[in-house]
Amino acid sequence: MGKFALLLFFVGITAAELVSSSHFNYSDEQIAFETMKFDTGGLTRESFPKGFIFGTATSAYQVEGMTDKGGRGPCIWDTFVKQPRIMQNGANADIAVDQYHRYKEDIDILAKLNFDAYRFSISWSRIFPNGTGKVNEEGVAYYNRLIDYLLQKGIIPYANLYHYDLPQALEDRYLGWLDHQVVTDYANYADFCFKTFGDRVKNWITFNEPKVIAEYGYYNGLHAPGRCSKFYGNCSAGNSATESYIVGHNLLLSHATAVQRYREKYRDEQKGRIGMVMDFHWYQPLTRGKADNYAAQRARDFHLGWFLHPISYGEYPRTMIEIVGDRLPKFTEGERKLVQGSSDFVGINHYTSFLIYYDPKLPEPEVASYQSDWHASFADDKLGVPLGPKANSDWLRIVPSGMYKSMMYVKKRYGQHTIILSENGMDDPGNWTLPQGLRDYNRINYFKSYISELKRSIDDGANVEGYFAWSLVDNFEWRSAYTSRFGITYIDYKTLARYPKMSAYWFRQLCRKIKKN
Repeated sequence: MGKFALLLFFVGITAAELVSSSHFNYSDEQIAFETMKFDTGGLTRESFPKGFIFGTATSAYQVEGMTDKGGRGPCIWDTFVKQPRIMQNGANADIAVDQYHRYKEDIDILAKLNFDAYRFSISWSRIFPNGTGKVNEEGVAYYNRLIDYLLQKGIIPYANLYHYDLPQALEDRYLGWLDHQVVTDYANYADFCFKTFGDRVKNWITFNEPKVIAEYGYYNGLHAPGRCSKFYGNCSAGNSATESYIVGHNLLLSHATAVQRYREKYRDEQKGRIGMVMDFHWYQPLTRGKADNYAAQRARDFHLGWFLHPISYGEYPRTMIEIVGDRLPKFTEGERKLVQGSSDFVGINHYTSFLIYYDPKLPEPEVASYQSDWHASFADDKLGVPLGPKANSDWLRIVPSGMYKSMMYVKKRYGQHTIILSENGMDDPGNWTLPQGLRDYNRINYFKSYISELKRSIDDGANVEGYFAWSLVDNFEWRSAYTSRFGITYIDYKTLARYPKMSAYWFRQLCRKIKKN
């Protein structure tokens, strides 16, 4: 009998009954989950260093809803998703999973599952509907309620100031991240948040995944604001050769300026800290040859090094400087000093790994771009063997060893940063029914194997102090909308009812605190 069948047998139902909603009762299922003994691979809370944080994460645009209510102004994703031919079936985040009204229910789930922390993002346009100027007090009141309830339930708030959702007013006014004015406007927004929420929030994140913002928004137009050269996508404006790099530069300066504000005005009194979250796939060379190894290293430099190298050393990676040349902005001496050392911790979002090789026969593109500058190609498999099985998303292969390699790479290449594993997870199909979605055995195996590799990196000296699962709830997954379920809590998108999955109860066991006499 297979493991999945054995688990079904344990709770007394057949596989056929599992997928039949007519035989399904969630209350019975929940009782079964609560009494199950899960295989955590020998991991317990005590396996990790004292004070290690376990949490989950979401972002405002993906969960809040209320996009045109409560005084909130539009953001660039509101505009982007409503353009023709962008979203399948006209999907949008106007309601999302309505965390704006259901935040207590979600936080109660967090507390029940023994998590320590919640990483959420603040919607800039919910605070400043026009990006600057008049404050929306309804938005401020919402985040005050959210933060206060987290603390009431014993959950540590990790507040992320930006997760892809620039106020549309700033895009209209001066093209947003392409103009240096955004550095001042972002820093003023951050300053307001520090002043308003910093008496209770002690862990601040400036940006989530700046590489994704700059790449997909300005290289191929897959994300808002949808800019690129015609060679790379169906965009009405943009320059793929330069704009990603300009945006990346302004993101770094915005981050560093906000960090400077926090350290000079608030840190001593509020006793908090501030850092940036970067995404990082592991890039494995296809062969042992020098060309493939160099290609994999270029991929690492252009992906993680683009942002972590300046924060660590005050300059872009040498490979980027040599390849991109004059298209890559240069730091002034003052900017270099501002950026270097501008993170009290480094957040790393890690999901998957890729095989990389160098193809000398690959022709130069008609228009240069961030991605073509890598001079690296992606392989689906090695001698017919894929690097790992796929999750629902085509880009997400399950490769646990990449977690260990990524953490050790950060340690060895960028010094002993304090690291927070700020996102990790996998998705199931969005059309799965509640009975199908609840028994997410593959997700449990994913978490078990990846967290085991994270633990191994800690044992080998990586200074990792926390882990956040993505995501607390199924949500609006950007261009995938509702066709991708990353949550440990199933959302019925018709009723918005919440149903913790088997993986949620797996975490409940992993994170259980042993009471000492």
